[in-house]
Amino acid sequence: MENITPTNFIEQAIVEDIKEKNLKTIITRFPPEPNGYTHIGHAKAICIDFLTAQKFKGYTNLRMDDTNPSKESMHYVKALMNDIKWLGFKWKHLYYASDYYEFIYDCAIDLIKQGKAFVCDLTAEEVSNMRGTLTEPGQESPYRNRSIEENLKLFEEMRAGKYADGEKTLRAKIDMSHPNINMRDPVIYRIQHVRHFRQGDKWCIYPMYDFAHPLSDAYEHITHSLCSLEFEDHRPLYNWVVDNCRLITWNKPRQIEFARLNIDGTVISKRYFISLVNKGYVDGWDDPRLPTLAGFRRKGYTPTAIVEFCKRIGVSKSNSLVQPHILEACIREELNQNAMRVVAVIDPIKVNITNYDANKTEKINISNNPTKPKSKSHKIIFSNELYIEREDFMEEPSKKFFRLTPNGYVRLMGAYVIKCDEVVKDKNGAIDHLNCSIMYDAKEQGIKPKGTIHWLSRKHAEKIRTRKYGNLLKEGEVYEEEILDKIINPNSLVENISYIEPFAFKQKSNMQFVRMGYYIEDSKLSKKGDRVYIETVSLKDSK
Repeated sequence: MENITPTNFIEQAIVEDIKEKNLKTIITRFPPEPNGYTHIGHAKAICIDFLTAQKFKGYTNLRMDDTNPSKESMHYVKALMNDIKWLGFKWKHLYYASDYYEFIYDCAIDLIKQGKAFVCDLTAEEVSNMRGTLTEPGQESPYRNRSIEENLKLFEEMRAGKYADGEKTLRAKIDMSHPNINMRDPVIYRIQHVRHFRQGDKWCIYPMYDFAHPLSDAYEHITHSLCSLEFEDHRPLYNWVVDNCRLITWNKPRQIEFARLNIDGTVISKRYFISLVNKGYVDGWDDPRLPTLAGFRRKGYTPTAIVEFCKRIGVSKSNSLVQPHILEACIREELNQNAMRVVAVIDPIKVNITNYDANKTEKINISNNPTKPKSKSHKIIFSNELYIEREDFMEEPSKKFFRLTPNGYVRLMGAYVIKCDEVVKDKNGAIDHLNCSIMYDAKEQGIKPKGTIHWLSRKHAEKIRTRKYGNLLKEGEVYEEEILDKIINPNSLVENISYIEPFAFKQKSNMQFVRMGYYIEDSKLSKKGDRVYIETVSLKDSK
C-alpha cells in the first residue's frame, strides 16, 4: 500500500491513516436501508466504497441497515443485492445491523452505567420543542437526572415490552447547549412494537441510525466509513458514540464525507419514488422514468456505463449539480461501439412507389456496425410499398429541411433517389400516404439530394410498440408531495405503433435503430405478438 498515489481527498486521508495508525487492511462498507430500491445516488456511493477498498487491496462489506422494521423487507434486501452484483461488485461479507442488536443493547447499557444515557418520558414533539435553535441552547429534559439504577430498570422494562410506542425513549446525555443540535441529548433508542422481517417479535426497542451505525462500523472493524455530505453534521455524534462505548477496544472507524450526487432535472429521493409507485404514477420501481438502477437497467443502460459515469464525475467535498448529458454520453459511447444496427420506423407514413413492379423485391445490405472495420452485414427487403418516418416528410418545408417534400427529392438509404409526386389525404385532411417515383436516371439528370432517409418494406416489416420516456415532473416544477398530481408531466411517456425489420427479433441486447436512437426490448412488457422497445438514449446529445 506504500506505493499507492492518492487521486482524491478520501484516498489522501486513507494514506495518512495507514501511516499514523499502522493499518494493515482497509475495510469499507456500503450500508443501505432495505426500504426501497437502489438509485443512481447509491451507485456513486457504491463505486466510492468498493473502488476505494479495491485500490488499497482491502475489501467492502455489505450491511443492511435494518433498524426501522416498519418500512423494511427481504424483498428490498434482494433487490439491493441484485443491483450491486449487476454493477459488477462483490462484497466480502453480508451483514445486517440487526445481527448486532445484542451488542448495541449492551453498549447502551454501558452508557447508562457511565451516566451518559437516560430514559426520557418526553414525547417526540416535546423533545423537538425543547431542543433549541442554532442560536439558542436547548432545555434539559426533566428526566435527565434519573439515577443509574432507575435508568437501567426502565430500559430493561422498555425491552420487555412494558411500554407503548413513543411512551419512552433512551437518550444520550451530552450537552443541551452544544452548537451542533445533533449533540443535544439525541434519542438513541425508541419503542416500536413492529415485527422485524428477520428478528420477528424478539425486539420491541430499536436503536436509532446515529447510534446503530457507528457501533455496527466498529463491530465490523471498518477502517473508513465513507458517506455523503448530509452526514457531516452527524460526525461529532458518530465519534462520540465510538469514543464513549467502552466495549470498543480496538481501532475506531473514521467517517469521511463526500458530495452526494445531484443531477440537474432529476429528483433523487426514495420518499419521492415510494410515493410515485404507491400512487400508480409509474409501473413499479423499475419504471424507466425513475433513476433507480432497476429503471436504468430496464431502459437499456449497462453497468459499465453507470460505473464510468461515477468515475467521470469524480469525488469532491462540495455539492454541485451534474448535467444529465454526462451520464447519457457514457451509455451512448458504449452503445455506438457495441450495438447492432437495425432499421425501424417509429412513427410511420406509407409511401407507394408507383413505378416499381409490385411483384419485384430487392435485397439491400445494412452494416451490423459501421464503427467496426470487419463488421458483417445483413439484408432488408425493398419493395413498392414502404414506410418512412413521418418527420422525414414536410408538406411546407423550412429552408433547412433536406428530406422529402412535395415535388422534392430524397435518397432512400442504400437504395434509390425518389421524388414525391402526390400527397394523398383522408377525409379529415390528414396525410394517408405519399405516391412517389424512383428517379432511375437521377445521376444523368444531375439530381443530387442533400438528404438520406431510412425506410422499411411495408410487406416485410414487423409491427411493434416503441416507447420514449421523459421527465416525470413538468418543466420547471420542483417535487412537492402535497401537489404531486398537479406537477406530474402527462407526456412523460410517448408510445407509438412502429415497424421493424424481422432481423431485430433475433437480438437480445441494445440495438441502434438507424437514424433514430438506441433501443432495447422491454423485458417486462414485451411478449410474442406484442413486442415493446424502449429508447435507451438518443443518437446525439440534444444540447
